[in-house]
Amino acid sequence: MNITAYDIASRFLGLSEVAGTSSNPAVLAMLRLDAGSAIADDATPWCSAFVNYVCWLLRLPRSKSLAARSWLGVGAAIDLDNAKVGEDVVILTRGSLPQPGPEELHAPGHVGFFGGRDGPWVVVLGGNQGDKVSLARFPPDRILAVRRLKETQ
Repeated sequence: MNITAYDIASRFLGLSEVAGTSSNPAVLAMLRLDAGSAIADDATPWCSAFVNYVCWLLRLPRSKSLAARSWLGVGAAIDLDNAKVGEDVVILTRGSLPQPGPEELHAPGHVGFFGGRDGPWVVVLGGNQGDKVSLARFPPDRILAVRRLKETQ
């Protein structure tokens, strides 16, 4: 049985931030994996932390950064038409369009696991989507890149 990053990520569906001054300890653990104790609460954007955490659990390559666009350098570039559930991450723009392209690593972004297509939409399983781990649909014009994760040797 081959367990994929998508399989593990889906186990976290519904995990959410805690409203108010408290924080979800699981989200904090994900954030602190690469950012250390400097992270004070779960209000910090955590989409990349979630993907990093899942990849860490499976010993897959990871960006080791809280920046979503840091994933533009992980794994191998894949065309959206060849994306596979369980093997790929999707890096998207965040905020109102237009946004800089994938050559700009320090602009806002979002990252999650490729969850398939729903008509013209791209389905993403990610953290910090509505302040929780969820499935969300994005238009293809928001996609900066799709990256295939490869197991480390």
